[in-house]
Amino acid sequence: MSLNMSTNPALALLTTTASTQLTEIDWIVIAIYFGILLVVAWWVVRKGKDSAADYFLAGRNLGWWIIGASIFASNIGSEHIVGLAGAGATSGVALAHYELHAWCLLVLAWVFVPFYMRSMVFTMPEFLERRFSSGSRYVLSIVSIITFIVSKIAVGIFAGGVVFGTLLPELHITIGHTDIDSFWIGSVLVIAMTGLYTALGGMRAVAYNDAVQTFVLILGSASLTFYGLHKLGGWHELRYWCGSEMFNLWKPLIPAGVQGTWAPVLQTDATGKVIREAWYFNGKYPWIGMAICAPIIGLWYWCTDQYIVQRALGAPNEGIARRGAIFASFLKLFPVYLFIIPGMICFALAKSGKIPELGGMVDAHGQPISPIAQGAFPMMVQYLLPPGLRGLVVAGLLSALMGSLAGVFNACSTLFTVDLYEKWRPGQSQHQIVRVGRMATLAMIIVALAWIPVIKGAKGLYDYLQAVQGYLAPPIFVVFFFGVFFKRLNAAGALWAMVVGFALGIFRMLVDTPVALGMRGLQNGYQHDSFWWIINNINFQYFSVLITIVSAMVMVVVSHLTSEPDYEKIRNLTFETTTGEDRANTRASWSWREVAGSALVVVSILGAYLYFRG
Repeated sequence: MSLNMSTNPALALLTTTASTQLTEIDWIVIAIYFGILLVVAWWVVRKGKDSAADYFLAGRNLGWWIIGASIFASNIGSEHIVGLAGAGATSGVALAHYELHAWCLLVLAWVFVPFYMRSMVFTMPEFLERRFSSGSRYVLSIVSIITFIVSKIAVGIFAGGVVFGTLLPELHITIGHTDIDSFWIGSVLVIAMTGLYTALGGMRAVAYNDAVQTFVLILGSASLTFYGLHKLGGWHELRYWCGSEMFNLWKPLIPAGVQGTWAPVLQTDATGKVIREAWYFNGKYPWIGMAICAPIIGLWYWCTDQYIVQRALGAPNEGIARRGAIFASFLKLFPVYLFIIPGMICFALAKSGKIPELGGMVDAHGQPISPIAQGAFPMMVQYLLPPGLRGLVVAGLLSALMGSLAGVFNACSTLFTVDLYEKWRPGQSQHQIVRVGRMATLAMIIVALAWIPVIKGAKGLYDYLQAVQGYLAPPIFVVFFFGVFFKRLNAAGALWAMVVGFALGIFRMLVDTPVALGMRGLQNGYQHDSFWWIINNINFQYFSVLITIVSAMVMVVVSHLTSEPDYEKIRNLTFETTTGEDRANTRASWSWREVAGSALVVVSILGAYLYFRG
């Protein structure tokens, strides 16, 4: 998928569909929204204290609803919203698997929160150091910072450019002989605004602004679903026009009409349609990849990623952190119905002809035209919503963008300052630590700005970035989950598991990158049947499972070939070394309310899986 708006039909559509439709009322709504954010940010900055705990973890004094809302808002970015709606329009509920990973937040709440809160750590690498060694901490810190810069910041920049390109496509500034278009202007403004309040207010500013953004995001997107179903004629009409296949979460290992094989083969007919392929080449969300790889990535992201867990670390105690994670799991159920379903509604409206202007997103056979269907969300905003609500949804898009970018800026700042700077320069004052944290945030802003030319001109980068976490998550998942469940696993095993796992992931990324960026001579991929062609075509989910298996084997084998860890040093850092007193304290931190809330989330997920079977 090209990110160059001048050449890509989807982004061109984003630019044209909503460009001139914002009324004065819409702009007033957007202005009010930003005014509220400004007031909240100003209040938070005045309330802040000049200490590391306050700047990086909001003084460990966040309420459970703030924690839950902040986790949700950090996860949902503008590219998430537009991308999910586009996926709904082209492939139905296939990507709902990732959204139904709300249960992973329950694992955070019930399994990891007790360990994190007892250890009083600031970062995930810091916890890994206490469980294993400083070497593990350094490896995870550096890899996490690089991953944030390469993936989360890059995608955030792209989203900022697209949103502003949608709102003000004709906006441009000429400086000398250089013409700066709306993509550049939007990217720079959003990065600068978000970075400013993050640098000044730290974690508290991020969390409280996220709470406001979550409300706007849910209200605006819910209105889109409501108006869409009303225009279509109800849920039964949606099922009729979309058909059972689009309502099926479980896709086959090989698509219908394609002959599967174990040999590394990919054959097409004269029209370009695939007629025979290796089952492990199929990238159309096969059920086995969704059932195995997707949970691995989900558990890594929701339970061990600094970007998410930092919110829970800002709780005053274990009970509040658990409630916040459970509340976030409840909010995580919404994206299926707020983003994916509107995409399906857009396809149904186009196919049924009930909104003639949408007819261009389907072909003569009533099938979605993928590049155009990616613009389902902004098209729905233009053709369905009345003035005022349209502005609210646009504010929601900006909310999502700013929330996700603020989260990654704060996470990078925390990782650099706590895990690296304090190690290099121990004994620094609280004032100096906060100062370095702000400088690190500003450095992330500069890096983000430097990425803009790469993002705007690259081809296939969005799809490529979706696979990055599949290549880098498995070793982190292995060392955290195996680390808390098995006390015998030691520092050497953890370090080698990460080194080998990351090496495999980086190898795959190096193979994929030239093709993803459309480098000279590789616009159509590697030479057919070559070793590099085979590696590049293996479904990233299957390759992710391979990395997980190898990382787990290395961790177990190396640990048992080397000496046992000092169990006294890892007391309360594994289930087997937790003291009776701490078990009792954990039990006292929850009641039937937390159990009931978790049960409601699980029942909702199971209900969705049972319903979306075609």
